[in-house]
Amino acid sequence: MRSQAFQLPAQELAGVPLVQASLRDATEELCRLAKVQGRPRGFSFHLVNAYTVALAHRDDRYAKLLATSTANFPDGKPLTWWKPRSGKRLQQVRGPRLFEEVMNVGRESDVRHFLLGATEETLSQLEASLQARHPGVNIVGSFSPPFRTMTQDEIRHQDKAIADSSAEIVWVGLGTPKQDWEVERIASELPVLAVAVGAAFDFSAGTKRRAPEWISKLGFEWLFRLLSEPRRLWRRYLIGNLVFLWAVARHRSRTDDSPEGVRVD
Repeated sequence: MRSQAFQLPAQELAGVPLVQASLRDATEELCRLAKVQGRPRGFSFHLVNAYTVALAHRDDRYAKLLATSTANFPDGKPLTWWKPRSGKRLQQVRGPRLFEEVMNVGRESDVRHFLLGATEETLSQLEASLQARHPGVNIVGSFSPPFRTMTQDEIRHQDKAIADSSAEIVWVGLGTPKQDWEVERIASELPVLAVAVGAAFDFSAGTKRRAPEWISKLGFEWLFRLLSEPRRLWRRYLIGNLVFLWAVARHRSRTDDSPEGVRVD
Protein backbone atom coordinates (compact mmCIF):
# COMPACT_ATOMS: atom_id res chain seq x y z
CA MET A 1 0.00 0.00 0.00
CA ARG A 2 2.98 2.28 -0.52
CA SER A 3 1.94 5.75 -1.57
CA GLN A 4 3.78 8.69 -3.10
CA ALA A 5 1.64 10.92 -0.89
CA PHE A 6 3.85 9.94 2.06
CA GLN A 7 6.91 12.17 1.86
CA LEU A 8 9.40 10.90 4.44
CA PRO A 9 12.40 8.74 3.37
CA ALA A 10 12.87 5.14 4.44
CA GLN A 11 15.68 2.61 4.60
CA GLU A 12 15.85 -1.08 5.44
CA LEU A 13 16.97 -2.85 8.60
CA ALA A 14 17.01 -6.65 8.47
CA GLY A 15 14.77 -6.46 5.41
CA VAL A 16 12.12 -4.25 7.07
CA PRO A 17 11.63 -0.76 5.56
CA LEU A 18 11.75 1.90 8.31
CA VAL A 19 11.16 5.65 8.15
CA GLN A 20 14.18 7.87 8.69
CA ALA A 21 12.62 10.85 10.47
CA SER A 22 12.42 12.68 13.77
CA LEU A 23 9.39 12.52 16.04
CA ARG A 24 8.49 16.05 14.96
CA ASP A 25 8.67 15.21 11.25
CA ALA A 26 6.61 12.04 11.76
CA THR A 27 4.00 14.00 13.71
CA GLU A 28 3.69 16.73 11.10
CA GLU A 29 3.49 14.21 8.27
CA LEU A 30 0.62 12.30 9.87
CA CYS A 31 -1.26 15.54 10.57
CA ARG A 32 -0.70 16.64 6.96
CA LEU A 33 -1.86 13.34 5.47
CA ALA A 34 -4.94 13.33 7.70
CA LYS A 35 -6.19 16.39 5.81
CA VAL A 36 -5.54 15.08 2.28
CA GLN A 37 -8.91 15.18 0.52
CA GLY A 38 -10.42 12.77 -2.00
CA ARG A 39 -8.15 9.77 -1.39
CA PRO A 40 -9.71 6.52 -2.66
CA ARG A 41 -8.20 4.38 0.12
CA GLY A 42 -6.43 4.79 3.41
CA PHE A 43 -2.86 4.79 4.68
CA SER A 44 -1.39 2.20 7.05
CA PHE A 45 1.29 2.85 9.66
CA HIS A 46 3.12 0.53 12.06
CA LEU A 47 5.40 1.08 15.05
CA VAL A 48 8.23 -1.41 14.75
CA ASN A 49 10.46 -2.75 17.53
CA ALA A 50 12.84 -5.70 17.89
CA TYR A 51 9.94 -8.09 18.46
CA THR A 52 8.26 -6.90 15.26
CA VAL A 53 11.44 -7.49 13.24
CA ALA A 54 11.74 -10.96 14.81
CA LEU A 55 8.17 -11.81 13.80
CA ALA A 56 8.80 -10.60 10.25
CA HIS A 57 11.90 -12.74 10.07
CA ARG A 58 9.91 -15.87 10.98
CA ASP A 59 6.67 -15.11 9.07
CA ASP A 60 6.80 -14.27 5.36
CA ARG A 61 3.20 -13.02 5.34
CA TYR A 62 3.92 -10.61 8.16
CA ALA A 63 7.14 -9.48 6.46
CA LYS A 64 5.14 -8.74 3.30
CA LEU A 65 2.58 -6.77 5.35
CA LEU A 66 5.33 -4.47 6.66
CA ALA A 67 6.98 -4.22 3.25
CA THR A 68 3.76 -3.04 1.58
CA SER A 69 2.42 -0.73 4.32
CA THR A 70 2.50 3.02 3.84
CA ALA A 71 5.28 3.38 6.42
CA ASN A 72 6.89 1.80 9.49
CA PHE A 73 8.33 3.93 12.28
CA PRO A 74 11.28 2.60 14.38
CA ASP A 75 9.70 2.41 17.82
CA GLY A 76 12.32 0.30 19.63
CA LYS A 77 15.58 1.86 20.79
CA PRO A 78 17.73 -1.14 19.69
CA LEU A 79 16.74 -0.41 16.09
CA THR A 80 18.63 2.90 16.32
CA TRP A 81 21.90 1.22 17.36
CA TRP A 82 22.48 -0.31 13.94
CA LYS A 83 23.75 1.64 10.96
CA PRO A 84 22.51 0.33 7.60
CA ARG A 85 25.13 -0.20 4.95
CA SER A 86 23.82 2.85 3.10
CA GLY A 87 22.23 5.63 5.08
CA LYS A 88 22.26 7.09 8.56
CA ARG A 89 21.27 5.56 11.86
CA LEU A 90 17.53 5.55 12.40
CA GLN A 91 15.88 7.97 14.81
CA GLN A 92 13.53 6.47 17.37
CA VAL A 93 9.85 7.36 17.03
CA ARG A 94 8.20 5.91 20.12
CA GLY A 95 4.55 4.95 19.69
CA PRO A 96 3.23 6.57 22.90
CA ARG A 97 5.09 9.82 22.14
CA LEU A 98 3.85 9.88 18.53
CA PHE A 99 0.30 9.26 19.74
CA GLU A 100 0.46 12.15 22.21
CA GLU A 101 2.19 14.53 19.79
CA VAL A 102 -0.33 13.97 17.00
CA MET A 103 -3.13 14.55 19.52
CA ASN A 104 -1.42 17.78 20.51
CA VAL A 105 -0.33 19.15 17.12
CA GLY A 106 -3.47 17.89 15.38
CA ARG A 107 -5.55 20.41 17.30
CA GLU A 108 -4.20 23.16 15.03
CA SER A 109 -5.97 21.66 11.99
CA ASP A 110 -8.79 19.95 13.93
CA VAL A 111 -7.70 16.40 13.09
CA ARG A 112 -10.47 13.92 13.88
CA HIS A 113 -9.41 10.84 15.89
CA PHE A 114 -11.01 7.43 16.46
CA LEU A 115 -9.77 5.07 19.20
CA LEU A 116 -10.00 1.32 18.50
CA GLY A 117 -8.99 -1.27 21.08
CA ALA A 118 -8.70 -1.88 24.83
CA THR A 119 -11.69 -2.16 27.17
CA GLU A 120 -14.55 0.32 27.39
CA GLU A 121 -13.27 1.38 30.82
CA THR A 122 -9.77 2.04 29.48
CA LEU A 123 -11.16 3.94 26.49
CA SER A 124 -13.22 6.13 28.81
CA GLN A 125 -10.16 6.87 30.95
CA LEU A 126 -8.07 7.45 27.84
CA GLU A 127 -10.43 9.99 26.33
CA ALA A 128 -10.73 11.87 29.63
CA SER A 129 -6.94 11.90 30.02
CA LEU A 130 -6.38 13.16 26.47
CA GLN A 131 -8.99 15.89 26.84
CA ALA A 132 -7.36 17.04 30.08
CA ARG A 133 -3.84 17.21 28.59
CA HIS A 134 -4.84 18.47 25.13
CA PRO A 135 -7.96 20.64 25.54
CA GLY A 136 -9.95 20.79 22.32
CA VAL A 137 -8.59 17.53 20.88
CA ASN A 138 -11.22 16.14 18.52
CA ILE A 139 -11.97 12.52 19.43
CA VAL A 140 -14.95 11.61 17.30
CA GLY A 141 -15.45 8.01 18.38
CA SER A 142 -14.12 4.87 20.03
CA PHE A 143 -14.83 1.15 19.93
CA SER A 144 -13.79 -1.76 22.16
CA PRO A 145 -13.82 -4.92 20.01
CA PRO A 146 -14.38 -8.35 21.60
CA PHE A 147 -11.32 -10.34 22.70
CA ARG A 148 -11.90 -13.01 20.06
CA THR A 149 -12.16 -13.27 16.30
CA MET A 150 -14.90 -10.94 15.15
CA THR A 151 -17.74 -12.04 12.89
CA GLN A 152 -18.24 -10.35 9.53
CA ASP A 153 -21.31 -8.58 10.90
CA GLU A 154 -19.25 -7.23 13.82
CA ILE A 155 -16.54 -6.05 11.45
CA ARG A 156 -19.11 -4.25 9.30
CA HIS A 157 -20.58 -2.65 12.43
CA GLN A 158 -17.13 -1.47 13.52
CA ASP A 159 -16.28 -0.07 10.09
CA LYS A 160 -19.62 1.72 9.91
CA ALA A 161 -18.94 3.33 13.30
CA ILE A 162 -15.60 4.60 12.00
CA ALA A 163 -17.08 5.84 8.71
CA ASP A 164 -20.05 7.52 10.41
CA SER A 165 -17.70 9.35 12.79
CA SER A 166 -15.86 11.01 9.86
CA ALA A 167 -12.59 10.08 11.55
CA GLU A 168 -9.35 10.96 9.78
CA ILE A 169 -6.97 8.94 11.96
CA VAL A 170 -7.88 5.58 13.51
CA TRP A 171 -5.55 4.60 16.34
CA VAL A 172 -5.48 0.81 16.79
CA GLY A 173 -4.30 -0.68 20.09
CA LEU A 174 -4.87 -4.44 19.88
CA GLY A 175 -1.38 -5.80 20.51
CA THR A 176 1.20 -7.06 18.03
CA PRO A 177 0.68 -8.62 15.52
CA LYS A 178 -3.14 -8.52 15.65
CA GLN A 179 -3.23 -4.74 15.42
CA ASP A 180 -0.99 -4.73 12.35
CA TRP A 181 -3.33 -6.98 10.38
CA GLU A 182 -6.30 -4.87 11.45
CA VAL A 183 -4.59 -1.63 10.41
CA GLU A 184 -3.99 -3.00 6.92
CA ARG A 185 -7.59 -4.19 6.65
CA ILE A 186 -9.01 -0.84 7.79
CA ALA A 187 -6.77 1.12 5.42
CA SER A 188 -7.89 -1.09 2.53
CA GLU A 189 -11.58 -0.49 3.33
CA LEU A 190 -11.76 3.12 4.53
CA PRO A 191 -10.06 6.39 3.43
CA VAL A 192 -8.41 6.99 6.82
CA LEU A 193 -4.96 6.89 8.38
CA ALA A 194 -4.81 3.66 10.42
CA VAL A 195 -1.98 3.54 12.96
CA ALA A 196 -0.99 0.45 15.00
CA VAL A 197 0.04 2.07 18.25
CA GLY A 198 0.55 -0.79 20.70
CA ALA A 199 0.47 -0.02 24.42
CA ALA A 200 0.00 3.74 23.93
CA PHE A 201 -3.63 3.52 25.05
CA ASP A 202 -2.70 2.05 28.44
CA PHE A 203 0.16 4.48 28.99
CA SER A 204 -1.88 7.55 28.05
CA ALA A 205 -4.87 6.36 30.09
CA GLY A 206 -2.64 5.73 33.09
CA THR A 207 -3.63 2.06 33.40
CA LYS A 208 -0.01 0.95 32.90
CA ARG A 209 3.14 2.57 34.21
CA ARG A 210 5.60 4.04 31.69
CA ALA A 211 9.31 3.38 31.98
CA PRO A 212 11.25 6.34 33.41
CA GLU A 213 12.75 8.51 30.66
CA TRP A 214 16.33 7.62 31.60
CA ILE A 215 15.60 3.92 31.17
CA SER A 216 14.04 4.55 27.74
CA LYS A 217 17.05 6.62 26.62
CA LEU A 218 19.40 3.79 27.56
CA GLY A 219 17.32 1.38 25.48
CA PHE A 220 16.05 -0.73 28.37
CA GLU A 221 12.35 0.09 28.19
CA TRP A 222 11.80 -3.52 27.09
CA LEU A 223 13.43 -4.75 30.32
CA PHE A 224 11.25 -2.44 32.41
CA ARG A 225 8.12 -3.80 30.72
CA LEU A 226 9.36 -7.38 31.06
CA LEU A 227 9.84 -6.95 34.80
CA SER A 228 6.40 -5.32 35.04
CA GLU A 229 4.61 -8.17 33.21
CA PRO A 230 7.00 -11.16 33.16
CA ARG A 231 4.42 -13.91 32.57
CA ARG A 232 2.90 -12.15 29.56
CA LEU A 233 6.04 -10.70 27.98
CA TRP A 234 8.94 -13.05 28.72
CA ARG A 235 8.69 -14.91 25.41
CA ARG A 236 8.30 -11.70 23.40
CA TYR A 237 11.38 -10.02 24.82
CA LEU A 238 13.80 -12.81 25.68
CA ILE A 239 13.25 -14.99 22.63
CA GLY A 240 12.20 -12.11 20.36
CA ASN A 241 15.34 -10.08 21.11
CA LEU A 242 17.59 -13.02 20.31
CA VAL A 243 15.80 -13.62 17.01
CA PHE A 244 16.09 -9.88 16.24
CA LEU A 245 19.87 -9.87 16.81
CA TRP A 246 20.24 -12.98 14.66
CA ALA A 247 18.07 -11.50 11.89
CA VAL A 248 20.08 -8.26 11.77
CA ALA A 249 23.41 -10.10 11.80
CA ARG A 250 22.25 -12.52 9.09
CA HIS A 251 20.96 -9.74 6.87
CA ARG A 252 24.16 -7.69 7.30
CA SER A 253 26.23 -10.75 6.49
CA ARG A 254 24.27 -11.36 3.29
CA THR A 255 24.65 -7.70 2.33
CA ASP A 256 28.37 -7.62 3.08
CA ASP A 257 28.91 -10.74 0.96
CA SER A 258 27.21 -9.08 -2.02
CA PRO A 259 29.10 -7.10 -4.70
CA GLU A 260 29.51 -3.43 -3.83
CA GLY A 261 26.50 -1.42 -4.87
CA VAL A 262 24.20 -4.43 -5.16
CA ARG A 263 21.24 -4.39 -2.79
CA VAL A 264 20.18 -7.72 -1.29
CA ASP A 265 16.68 -7.97 0.23
